[in-house]
Amino acid sequence: MTERDEEQRVQEAVRPHVRTSAFAEAEQVISALLADPTFVRALYKRDFTTVFTMAHDAGISYNRIAEACALKSERVSQIARGTATVTALAPVERISGGLRIPGALLRLAAQPWEDTAAHSTKSHHGDDPMKRRNLLRGALAAGLTAPALATLTAARTDVDQTLSPDMPQDLADLEAAAESYGYGYHGQQPTRVLADLVTDFTTLRPLLAVPQPAPVRARLCRTAGQMAGMTAIVLHDLGSRKESRAWFATAARAAAESGDVQLHAWVLAREAMVPLNYGAPKAAAGLAERARHAAGHRPTAAATLAAAVAARAYALNHQSEQARAALEAADALMDRLPEDERSDTWLTYGEQKHHVHLSHAFTTLGDTRLAHVSQQRAMELSAPTSTMTRTLLNIDAAACSHHDGDTEQACRRTVAALTALPVDYRTGLVRRRALDLYEAIPAQHHRERAVRELRDVVAS
Repeated sequence: MTERDEEQRVQEAVRPHVRTSAFAEAEQVISALLADPTFVRALYKRDFTTVFTMAHDAGISYNRIAEACALKSERVSQIARGTATVTALAPVERISGGLRIPGALLRLAAQPWEDTAAHSTKSHHGDDPMKRRNLLRGALAAGLTAPALATLTAARTDVDQTLSPDMPQDLADLEAAAESYGYGYHGQQPTRVLADLVTDFTTLRPLLAVPQPAPVRARLCRTAGQMAGMTAIVLHDLGSRKESRAWFATAARAAAESGDVQLHAWVLAREAMVPLNYGAPKAAAGLAERARHAAGHRPTAAATLAAAVAARAYALNHQSEQARAALEAADALMDRLPEDERSDTWLTYGEQKHHVHLSHAFTTLGDTRLAHVSQQRAMELSAPTSTMTRTLLNIDAAACSHHDGDTEQACRRTVAALTALPVDYRTGLVRRRALDLYEAIPAQHHRERAVRELRDVVAS
């Protein structure tokens, strides 16, 4: 063997150890960077100039990046300086694997190493609840941006893919967490609730991935259905319709697998509120009727909610006879609803929630007298921290003013309601409801000052 052959043999023997060291060092630094919104945005844009520069500034040399990603050191330096780019799929996948970046953040499918890491005791950031929580908060800091939605999608599909085989143990904490989230925002920003909720949701994955007795799996699927459904509610409130529907689909799968018919009906009824609130009342009525059929005729929270949502959908679709029939059914169910299903949570159906639905239904039907009765009662029952609900009730009241002929007052009340909101709340459902009022105002009034102010606030 020549001296050159011997040198090559030594280098090949050493290289795996160098690669292992490079992987470990990269994984530790990147795990911390994934909580930085700037880094997450750069990943989603595949802006590797920023990615490599931030990794270098955080302590990984360009040589280590090159070793971990199987790239030439010179090319890594060029990319970091912005004189070269990465566009081909193969090097993007090598960067994902080398730096242990989840595929979803680079707009890739889940990478093979992600499944291995999920079952490893030395797992990547996603298996550490605190690190995952920080990652989600970082990604959501700028709102429902594309990188943030990619992070949410990765969390949802991680559990969604495990909902067919078998399941787990010790559910008390997860069931208690689901119950606590059911009480809503409590004055917290929706994006913060979303990050915490999804973090706890992902802890179900290892429990869902192993065989368990049927009763335990049913409880786990029920909890998964509740948490996925509540995540969908927050996304709906924030205006992310597509993502909301995807989470409702996961919730429906989990609910169906749990065997809980009322939970499945609840998911369908809540899902109906997405098209209901975003301009597709016919689709909403179809989903609501499916929910009513699933819930049956017993007085349950799901059955009552489904009837109320159906009434709103029919009212928006100008089917007043069907709307009033559904309202009568909802009132009859509400009168017979057991006390344990009347609490004020997302998962139950209390008097406050009932009047919120009635307010919108009667407002849409133009029955402003009954609408005002429900608005007043819902306000009395709403906590001061129910920011979004109280704003929607104020917009309903403003819409009643428009129905009664005082369009100027309607615009001023809506502008006041919107400007009183923190910026994070002036999106999604609240904005959509205000826009509905503006679009209901005849075009000949659009030059009036109050109407222009409403248009400008909605547009901003």
